[in-house]
Amino acid sequence: MTGYTFVEKALARAAGRESARAGDLLDVRPDVIFSHDNTTAIRKIFLQIGAERILRPERVVITLDHAVPAPTTDHALNHAEIRKWVREQGIGHFFEIGRGICHQVISEEALVLPGEVIFGSDSHSTHFGWMGAFGMGVGRTEMAALWATGELWLRVPEAMRVTLAGRLQRGVTVKDISLKLIGDRSISGGAYRSIEFTGDALDHFSIDDRSVLPNMMAEFGAMNGYLPPNQMVFDTLEAKRERDYTPLYPDADAEYSEEYALDVSTLTPLVALPQQPDNVMRVCDVAGEPVQQAFLGTCTNGKYEDLAAAAEVLRGHKVSIRMIVIPSSSEVLKRAAADGTLSTLLEAGATIGTPGCGPCMGNHMGVPAPNEASITSANRNFKGRMGTADAPIYLASPYVVAASAITGCITDPREFL
Repeated sequence: MTGYTFVEKALARAAGRESARAGDLLDVRPDVIFSHDNTTAIRKIFLQIGAERILRPERVVITLDHAVPAPTTDHALNHAEIRKWVREQGIGHFFEIGRGICHQVISEEALVLPGEVIFGSDSHSTHFGWMGAFGMGVGRTEMAALWATGELWLRVPEAMRVTLAGRLQRGVTVKDISLKLIGDRSISGGAYRSIEFTGDALDHFSIDDRSVLPNMMAEFGAMNGYLPPNQMVFDTLEAKRERDYTPLYPDADAEYSEEYALDVSTLTPLVALPQQPDNVMRVCDVAGEPVQQAFLGTCTNGKYEDLAAAAEVLRGHKVSIRMIVIPSSSEVLKRAAADGTLSTLLEAGATIGTPGCGPCMGNHMGVPAPNEASITSANRNFKGRMGTADAPIYLASPYVVAASAITGCITDPREFL
């Protein structure tokens, strides 16, 4: 028999089984479950199925992050209903407006740990692979069932191994690695699979770098993304963790359904053109394409190092178009304010928003006008994603977003580094 992949080990553990194989059907009991502004809609389903009390409220996390501060009366009412629900159910962890995006906040608070399983009612719950956890997005009905029973039926997925070698050039980022993979294999290339990363390139990733790859695997169609945790990860989590954990690693002889290898040192800055994340080209091949708005933020690229990268490009320059910067959490905002990164962004002409999802969901804080093109560090650029159907969206790294804000057109950031 061959060895086991990470996903086989993680789901077997969460199902209370000694082992599991791809294709097995398991009743999985996650360590943590979470929702955000969609909590009220989940509550409605929860009550419709006859449930009254959440089974494990101490393992439930709720954040307000998708429309914060509330842009309309309806949003404000939704938030008020969520706060009431949190009090009634004794939810273990609730984070108010301004604390930040669910994935970033849960990571900063060490509410899930390496080797554990976390389900979230958000498609980018794959994010938690940065620490070697199994993170998966679920629908509202599934989350209501998780509230009621603490379990969810799953088929163990096949796994794809992605081997990354080399070291990124200056001005090229992990976002470019993500776009390269998705561009090469399409948005369905990882459908219902565990994407398990390996290779010496991972040794050069910072903590902020590590979450970009698994986060973007949602755009690859994947069930989850996984990076093997290292000492840097353990040290990061140590100060806040509330329980012991056992990290999990795939066996050397594990069997994968597909292999993909990339020498990251060959990459140049990339951009995903409208209207799909796999519509990827080199920035140098589309340079000069006009944009009217630049947005830096989201759970993918709104972390401290993303703001610092943009500040590096913008230092000594002024933006020629509107640039919106929304940190992914209050901790990111405080750090950027403390070391002058925020001042550099403001001096360049950027505007700063409340930590949260911002215009990524098209609710507010940067909705474009019809036919206005945006270049953004977000993860998704489908038609209408930012709230306006006829507004093209380009996806790129923070470096490219900042450089394009200076020139008003898609620009290779290496001109400014």
